[in-house]
Amino acid sequence: MSDFATNQDLDAARLRRAFGVFPTGVVAVAAEVDGELIGLAASSFTGVSLDPPLVSISIANTSKTWPDLRRAAHLGVTVLAEHQAIVCRQLAGPVANRFDDIAIKASDDGAVTLDDGVAHFDCTIYREVEAGDHFIVLLELHGVEHPESGNPLVFHRSGFPKLAELV
Repeated sequence: MSDFATNQDLDAARLRRAFGVFPTGVVAVAAEVDGELIGLAASSFTGVSLDPPLVSISIANTSKTWPDLRRAAHLGVTVLAEHQAIVCRQLAGPVANRFDDIAIKASDDGAVTLDDGVAHFDCTIYREVEAGDHFIVLLELHGVEHPESGNPLVFHRSGFPKLAELV
């Protein structure tokens, strides 16, 4: 067995590459706030608890979008489908164009979900935890819907391979 080097230079680029070897799904988090559509893409979505029903996302503490989005009464979370890579990149791009030509649904409480996703959740913020350069945001679920078919968008090594390509 080899020695595992400690006290390595764990610079951000090296960590980002190492974290990137683990494939994740991608979600859109969106809401209508003060009459405007606000949203972002996150690749850190995780189911946390069944009782109470909770999921989590991680948001960079430098996010310019999160301070506005967190003011929403309800948030919509959409698990993006494998054909929505362009939508994901768009949601990570310029704020003014994030929802251009994207079909959405908005609840009476302001939660916004994207059509064609493989799952949709209506949520409220349960708790935020500071964690280094991110916030871990726990979201309590109030509604869920999902079709019986479709594959999720997978983020792996800064790209979007199909599930079969990972095997």
